[in-house]
Amino acid sequence: MRHFAFAAFALLAACTGKPSFDDPSLSDQVLNLEEFFEGDLVAYGQFQDVLGTVRRSFVVDIHGDWDGETLTLTEDFVYEDGSTEQRVWSLVKTGPESWQGTAPGVIGVATGEESGDRFNWRYEIDLPIPSADGSVETMRVNFDDWMWQLSEDRLFNRAYVQRYGFDIGDVSISFEKL
Repeated sequence: MRHFAFAAFALLAACTGKPSFDDPSLSDQVLNLEEFFEGDLVAYGQFQDVLGTVRRSFVVDIHGDWDGETLTLTEDFVYEDGSTEQRVWSLVKTGPESWQGTAPGVIGVATGEESGDRFNWRYEIDLPIPSADGSVETMRVNFDDWMWQLSEDRLFNRAYVQRYGFDIGDVSISFEKL
């Protein structure tokens, strides 16, 4: 019976609605990734599991550098437990509204698309996960990131996280230009 309940819950979670480019715009802003992420930003976020329990929160200091071809994002994470992590993304604009990117831990190439006030970014990554004994393991997950520019200096991000094709949680992040 327990396995049936878990399977039913997993199926229900997989059927939840997710954003699309067909959804109405949330603002009159037009997101231009290389302009928004140029310079210094700060972001506040949290990971919630599929039951809604907040499992981790963090602050990220971000520095973005656009050289006309590549947008380099240096992200310095500080988690609620004091642990830190740095991720450096290299994003290349491959068309008027399309992007590709790489970062350590990312499997293959991340792909993204801009449209109006939003950006959708998809990738597979080996995330470092600290364990109770202080060691760090990795967990391979897929991210379906959706970003909406709310104002000239604010952007909201909701990332849907899956493992083995099942939703395991989501990450909510608020970015602010400094």
